[in-house]
Amino acid sequence: MLSRLLLKIITLTIFSALLPNIGVTDANRLTINDIFYMDQKYRADMSKARLKWLFSETNLDHNRNHLQSHLNLLPAKKGDKQWYCLAQALYFEARGESIQGQFAVAEVILNRMDSKNFPNSICGVVNQGSSKRHRCQFSYMCDGQYEVVREKKAFEISGKIARIMMRGAPRNLTNGATFYHSQNVLPRWSLRFHKTASIGLHEFYTARNVISPN
Repeated sequence: MLSRLLLKIITLTIFSALLPNIGVTDANRLTINDIFYMDQKYRADMSKARLKWLFSETNLDHNRNHLQSHLNLLPAKKGDKQWYCLAQALYFEARGESIQGQFAVAEVILNRMDSKNFPNSICGVVNQGSSKRHRCQFSYMCDGQYEVVREKKAFEISGKIARIMMRGAPRNLTNGATFYHSQNVLPRWSLRFHKTASIGLHEFYTARNVISPN
C-alpha cells in the first residue's frame, strides 16, 4: 500500500515539474486536467494529518503554488460554502495583490479558523462582526456596499488559491499571523502586536490571547 502511494505521489510530482514546459494545446490541457483530477480524487478522503505527512515526506515543491504560470494551468475550481467564503474574501480583500500576497491573506483566515480566539469555520471568520457597520474583520463585509464579482479571471485565481490552501498546503509565508493591515494605514492595534511579515501591500501580525482588534 505504501509503495503504491509513493508511486502515485512521485508520478504527480514528475508531471508537476514538467507542466510549465508543456505547450497548452487542447490535447495537453485535457491531459493536465486528468492529472489534477486524479490527484484530487485520490486525496479527497485523506485526513489533514495524512496530507501533512505526505507533503513533508515527499518534499513536494509548494513554492510552485505561488507562480502565476502554475495557477494558470490548473482547472477552474468550485467548492462548497466554506470554499466560496474564502475565495470571495481573497477576491475582495487581495485581488490587487501578487499571488504570494493572496496566499498570505488566505493563511491569516485559516490561522484564525484554527485559533480558539476566532470562529471555527472559514465563513465564521470572514463574517465575524459583519452585522455592525465598519466593525467587521474584513472591510468589504460591512462597508454598506453590495459586492459583485466583476473580474471573472481574478475570481478564478482566488478560487484556485482557496482550494489549494483548504487542501492543506503549507502556511509558511506569514509565520502564524492572525492579523494584517494595508501599508497605507497604521491602526492602533498594530502597535501592541508582533509583526511577522511584510508581503506586497500588507503587514502581518500575531498576538496572544487577543480576540479582536476592534
